[in-house]
Amino acid sequence: MMTQCWLDVRATGDLTKEICEEALHQGLDAIVSDDPDLLATLPPTVLRVLITDDPEQTADVIVTTGEPPGTGPRWGRYVEVTGPETLAVACASAARDAYTLLRFADPTYIPLEIVLASAAGAAGTIVTVAADPQDAAVQHAVLEHGPHGVLLAPARVGDATRLRAAVRTPTAELPLVPLRVTAVTHAGPGDRACVDTCTMLRPDEGILIGSRSRGLVLCASETHPLPYMPTRPFRVNAGAIMSYTLVSAERTAYLSELRAGGRVLAVSADGRTRPVTVGRIKIETRPLLSIDAVAPGGEPVNLIVQDDWHVRVLGPGGAVLNSTALRPGDEILGCLPDADRHVGYPIDETCVEQ
Repeated sequence: MMTQCWLDVRATGDLTKEICEEALHQGLDAIVSDDPDLLATLPPTVLRVLITDDPEQTADVIVTTGEPPGTGPRWGRYVEVTGPETLAVACASAARDAYTLLRFADPTYIPLEIVLASAAGAAGTIVTVAADPQDAAVQHAVLEHGPHGVLLAPARVGDATRLRAAVRTPTAELPLVPLRVTAVTHAGPGDRACVDTCTMLRPDEGILIGSRSRGLVLCASETHPLPYMPTRPFRVNAGAIMSYTLVSAERTAYLSELRAGGRVLAVSADGRTRPVTVGRIKIETRPLLSIDAVAPGGEPVNLIVQDDWHVRVLGPGGAVLNSTALRPGDEILGCLPDADRHVGYPIDETCVEQ
């Protein structure tokens, strides 16, 4: 579910026009005001929400601070949750009304969790007030999916852009291609990194790793059974510390640069992606294995991983392949970014990696 971005412009003063223009440019979902004349100037591409206790006013949505006069799709209620009594009102509104706008007085997300759980399966839209874009980012992940929308009262021009960036993390699909293995050689000892994420990765999911920025291999998560040790579905035994990985669809980092609290891009065998949080990087000295492969267009790809049978990569269709069992001619999955990199960013310049 894409989290909706709402903007409350009731207190923006002389900046209102500029902030509304920014909100429209960023494609925000709704603008909230207590001025019907202002809302009337906005295009129908944005939901125009009027906070008023006058049921005779007109807007796309009328939000009242008391019981809404109607139950149709244009009515909503604003509730400030300060304790058990107002929490009960919020739960009732979320289960019944078309729109419920919520402000929580206390710095805990427990009341929001209660409202979301009580309204599970309801048809209405729940929007919560966020103190700032970072608070919005946390709220939209409460109970995994969060409220339907977050509402921010901007303090300055730029807050609308920051709100959108905080809750709408792009989940691009990457074009994965089959790579044909050409050589597998023992590379001697070196330092390799395990990426321990804060997410239970899926069996067809892993992290793209490579020795060259233009050629990455999909390394499998440790979700598949192994002899002698339990599975660790949060982990990818990724590769040598100098290897590239994707931290977003556009940016790379070296494995040695990843830190707890940072982000890395999890990728499934069909190219779907999602950002996940890094919980820990384990760097240890191990024997290493070098895997050379070639793309359909002739591009060379290299991956250096720990030289052990339990380290796996993914093949076409999500096939799980033990790295030490790979032979020339085998196919593995990879990605071919179309630009060289400088400090992780794509750059158009001559760069030779070998």
